[in-house]
Amino acid sequence: MAKIGLFFGSSTGNTENAAELIQKDLQQRGLEVDLFNVMADPVSKMQDYDCLVLGIPTWDIGELQEDWKNNWDDLDSLQLAGKKAALFGQGDQRGYPATFQDCLGLLGNKLRERGATLVGFTSTDGFEFDESLGVEDGKFMGLSLDDDNQRELTEGRVAAWVEQLVAEFNLAAQAG
Repeated sequence: MAKIGLFFGSSTGNTENAAELIQKDLQQRGLEVDLFNVMADPVSKMQDYDCLVLGIPTWDIGELQEDWKNNWDDLDSLQLAGKKAALFGQGDQRGYPATFQDCLGLLGNKLRERGATLVGFTSTDGFEFDESLGVEDGKFMGLSLDDDNQRELTEGRVAAWVEQLVAEFNLAAQAG
């Protein structure tokens, strides 16, 4: 059975809460998910998994969250060829409409440089923002969450995305 490595960084707890919700939804489908906080766990552990789920909030005005920033250079040494990676991000579309979910793009491009294939792109429908480095070909480069303004939508968005990931990770046969 393929194991999923779920890595996140979180300053306010929103990304950590989303990570735990994603882990729970995947586990309820019979999948094995190991959870790592990049504040304490080395990003080199990503190499131990074929399926990666990574959570990154966009901080301040398009900046990396502190725990990801502290590990950013370590990502350059990873060999991720043959691995699939799905991203989820927390952002504030009203407070920072010009940089909403920028870190999805920053992390997504970094993972591609290391050989990973990105999956889990989602629609920008339902969000109001001006621009984002986290949008590619009209879609978010992962799951976009905004617990500052749309917390009531998070659970449903996560559930739909987890279903999408099971298919895109080719884990449907393993899911219960």
